[in-house]
Amino acid sequence: MLDKYASFEELARSEIAERDYRVQAIERRSSAVLIVAPHGGGIEIGTSELAALIAGNDHSLFTFEGLKTRGRNRDLHVTSHNFDHPACLALAARSAVTLGIHGCSGESRIYLGGLDRDLVQLLARGLSGAGLPVSTEGHKYPGRNPLNICNRSRRGRGAQLEVTRDLRDPPGRAAIAPVVRRALAAYQSMLGAAAG
Repeated sequence: MLDKYASFEELARSEIAERDYRVQAIERRSSAVLIVAPHGGGIEIGTSELAALIAGNDHSLFTFEGLKTRGRNRDLHVTSHNFDHPACLALAARSAVTLGIHGCSGESRIYLGGLDRDLVQLLARGLSGAGLPVSTEGHKYPGRNPLNICNRSRRGRGAQLEVTRDLRDPPGRAAIAPVVRRALAAYQSMLGAAAG
């Protein structure tokens, strides 16, 4: 399905903040990690909540949430490589690691993508080790466009999770978030060791 808007700027000319959509941007300068849910609220249900669980009180968080009545939020979907909200781009540019959280259809699975192959593999090992169904290759969510919001970090690469609807419900979110948080902590340690 084609997006109604080709950019956030275009969307903002027609939709009304706090009526049609809401933005949450929390910067935690003590963390080099940004968690982004660009299709939250009623657009891809459960992604804002999962992103907030992963961010916790440690990592920066950006959510764009659809607030329209059921069935009308699809209008607010701006594909990830066109998602150019200025606050989100600024947060990503100041972050070493950006992780996008998305929703998709289909049977129980988490599809991993993004240009940061090391982070993708670390996430895949953690999630599959926790018994969660994961795919890293051969799916339609590769996340490898350099303009994808997950790849807009200061390092020019990141990762994304495309999560099916069943795993975005509260039990699924509760299973996924701590695993992802552990993987991010391990990755930050790896980055720190490499820099040192």
